[in-house]
Amino acid sequence: MFIMPCSESVTRHMNVVCSRTGEGAEATSFVCGSEFPAEAKHSGKYTCSGSKLFFHLQVVKRSEFSLGCFQPEENSVELRVNVGGNISCPGLNCSSNTHVIWYKGNTNLSKPKRASCQRSGWLYLCQVSEYDTGVYYCDRQISEQGVIWTFRRAVNVTALPDKASYPPRIINPNGNITEKVELGRSHTLMCKVYFPFEKEFSREVLWYMNYDGNMENMILLPMEEPQQERVKFTEYKVIRRAIIKQVTPQHLNHRYTCTAGNTVGNSSVTIRLKEKIKVRLLSLVGYPVASLLLVAGIGIFLHVKWLEIQLIYRSHFQHGKHGKHDADEKEFDVFLSYTWSPPSAEVEGVLTLYSQRGPDSDEEACLSSIDPLNTEEDKSTQRPLEVLLPQVLEDRWGYRLCLLERDVVPGGAYTSDVVLAIQRSQMLICLLSADYLSDSNAVFVLESGVQALLQNSTFKLLLIWTSRASASLIQPDSPLPTLVQRALKVLPSLDWTSGKPARATSKFWRSLRKAMPDQRVKLVSLMQNQTHFILT
Repeated sequence: MFIMPCSESVTRHMNVVCSRTGEGAEATSFVCGSEFPAEAKHSGKYTCSGSKLFFHLQVVKRSEFSLGCFQPEENSVELRVNVGGNISCPGLNCSSNTHVIWYKGNTNLSKPKRASCQRSGWLYLCQVSEYDTGVYYCDRQISEQGVIWTFRRAVNVTALPDKASYPPRIINPNGNITEKVELGRSHTLMCKVYFPFEKEFSREVLWYMNYDGNMENMILLPMEEPQQERVKFTEYKVIRRAIIKQVTPQHLNHRYTCTAGNTVGNSSVTIRLKEKIKVRLLSLVGYPVASLLLVAGIGIFLHVKWLEIQLIYRSHFQHGKHGKHDADEKEFDVFLSYTWSPPSAEVEGVLTLYSQRGPDSDEEACLSSIDPLNTEEDKSTQRPLEVLLPQVLEDRWGYRLCLLERDVVPGGAYTSDVVLAIQRSQMLICLLSADYLSDSNAVFVLESGVQALLQNSTFKLLLIWTSRASASLIQPDSPLPTLVQRALKVLPSLDWTSGKPARATSKFWRSLRKAMPDQRVKLVSLMQNQTHFILT
């Protein structure tokens, strides 16, 4: 290693660069006061920027230099802290000149600030400290072929702690302890030890297993390579692990010992393994938390879906016996709500023929003689359901039907008429289609029926889709009320499509008949009235 000492005026300036000059010279430079390994190519004349410092550097091989009497061991010295130590200049005995100037880095040690002195070319440190480690340079004047040179040699000095004075300290495991393990799983035994510094390595950490707790019956465990780290000037940390690949019940009967030793003495700790009982406390805490979250989730679901739940319950499950006693108080059995859709050419012809011949014609008498529950009824399904359904409900099944255009006195308020008609009826049937859901008056009837269902458990509401592939595909011109949107998802409904096979049509009429109000109430009421008339 080489460092060119800079003058005090130069060292006050940072990063002073010294560059080689001269023709044909390879560009070489270095920062004044910095260390670098010297090579023959560094020889030449140098000038330093920002100063008048210039010098001639010559790097020669040791074999070519006339002062070849040197010993390799002179290039490095180890000193013990807290005691005195000598540093000799390499090759000092090869010359009669014993006047030497010592440097540590760029610091001149001839002007010591500590207890050190030079003795005939030797540098003596009265008390070595850990901070004395570094590269020292010794300069002396020599004459070579009439040229006075400053001959500089480097010495690597290493300050070492004094020899170990105490045995190793085991800090983990912290004493004789018990470790919890899971059966069937792997387990790692770790031993962390602090050793005092020793020049000659004698640090050793080992793991043993003691069968059945017998300290004399010990076997060495398979271990990983130790991890070593110097944590401070006087101490090293060593970590060594042993791994049990699969813990069995037999491992719980043994003892495990970590031993650590050096030239001063030994230390050891012993541990036991205990089965880790699955943490039930978490279960005791987790179950109530899970239950709470479940209850909260159910509460949120019920809050969001409460309207649908009410509609499902009232429309499917809450038609009790008390509803039968109130049936005779109603003026109508069914309030039928529908809108007229633009008829096709074929249907328009049927409607025109029907209107020309009248309800008392021979064709109508034939149609009205057809039982809607017979499979022959598909012959009559070419007519719109808005025409066919009133005939079936009134003429064939004998229900009291309420139609706004027929049974409500014109001239009143539409909303009041609708609400009153619903209150006077046991049941509301809505014939739904895209045209129906786009008609604000028809949607108001449906919304009023839903509200009546929520208020009166005896009221019934049935939806019949007259034309749809799916209810969700129908997009009305204006958005439907939220109450109607949610009711369409859960209310009882039937599908009707003209031109269906006879079997499918017959199934529709059977389902409709089951959904209608019970007519036995009506018959009992009539019989009571007739009996009263006879007695009178």
